[in-house]
Amino acid sequence: MSLTLRSGCKVNLLLNILGKRPDGFHELETVLHPIGLHDELSFSAADRGVQFTCSDPTLPADGSNLVVKAANGFFARWSGPGARIHLHKRIPAAAGLGGGSGNAATTLLGLNKFFGRPLTDLALVEIAAGLGSDVPFFLQGKPALGLGRGEQVTVLDPFPCLSKVWIVLLRPNFGVSTPWAYQELARYPVALKGRPGRASELIETLRSGDLPRACSLLYNSLEAPVLARYPLLEVFQEFFRRHHALGSLMSGSGSTTFALFDGEAAAQRAVAAIPTEFGDTNWIAAVPLMAS
Repeated sequence: MSLTLRSGCKVNLLLNILGKRPDGFHELETVLHPIGLHDELSFSAADRGVQFTCSDPTLPADGSNLVVKAANGFFARWSGPGARIHLHKRIPAAAGLGGGSGNAATTLLGLNKFFGRPLTDLALVEIAAGLGSDVPFFLQGKPALGLGRGEQVTVLDPFPCLSKVWIVLLRPNFGVSTPWAYQELARYPVALKGRPGRASELIETLRSGDLPRACSLLYNSLEAPVLARYPLLEVFQEFFRRHHALGSLMSGSGSTTFALFDGEAAAQRAVAAIPTEFGDTNWIAAVPLMAS
């Protein structure tokens, strides 16, 4: 018997850093939105321990992988048999899309389902919060407000004004280190200590249905250090604006730039122009923002 689940990713419609905390983390407010791109995780029983394999040989398969960390956290709470877990990877790493965090959350959900739900939802949230700031978000499939270091998740109803919006994602052939991006914030005091309330302003504007204004409120504090070091990402945004994007932003710590478009046709026209402008070495995806 085996179980296979899709493991999703996200974009940050807003990531507002409010300052560095005494514990070394950063206080933030963020608006996260799931998108319809997925890895796949397969689960089956093993006599003992966690046996992990991955379709991408460049990713570690040892205890440093978030899938293995999540599985070890699960079995630390429940002393059942072991598990074989295989990850079929499609979402690029170091892209600001939270693919690894999604893998970790899906591992918790998958193991709990496979073994007959021995852990409560609260226990899964507690394990997830210990794995990374984005992991609790991926335990559910809706937009969310993240507070604290991002682990305090308030689920939001889908926004009707986004129902026909398509998202185009463009990742160059390099990633960005999340720890480096946060460390570099110290050089950008305005970005390090952002104005509180940006998240609630964006959420209320999306709820009102004013899509143009909502797109003008897209914001990411980490663009300050990342765009300074990787100016190509700012060129990507300028490209998308020339091709009539409603809005464009770097997701998370990068390196993916995303753009929102009014419908599939506009999105695909932009996609078709990317190779001519930037060559064919970039990773590109275009999907409805509110995937079914």
